[in-house]
Amino acid sequence: MSVRVGQSWQTSLADLSLILFMATAAAVSRQPETVPGDRASASPSARTEPLSVYVAAPDAPPLSLWLNQQAEDPRQQLTITARYGRDADARAQAKALSDATRLLAQAGAEGREARIVVEPGEGPARAVLAYDSPTSEDASANGSTE
Repeated sequence: MSVRVGQSWQTSLADLSLILFMATAAAVSRQPETVPGDRASASPSARTEPLSVYVAAPDAPPLSLWLNQQAEDPRQQLTITARYGRDADARAQAKALSDATRLLAQAGAEGREARIVVEPGEGPARAVLAYDSPTSEDASANGSTE
């Protein structure tokens, strides 16, 4: 067996190049598509891994009870997400918004502010506590200088 000395570094370099390419491709694929000058295009809100999730199932306790059981931290963001079917009409969208508004009222009664997201999808409304950091646009709109 004859092994050429000096080829092992080339294999390692090729492996590292492939890893760098895959990491770059993954990062670029997560970037929202925007059209220059198009301010009406929506981009997804920043979200992290949830700390605690409340599902508004028919047999679930009230959201206020769930919120009282959670540790308060001013860095936490409460996000209420309501979904409607992918092929839904305006009535289904209005019902999803109504569900989100009902949960928002319960959160407000507990002194919590929340972000509402109404999106296509399946399942009941959810409330999620997470350390979501606002984007720079959100921070400037709220008067924050972070």
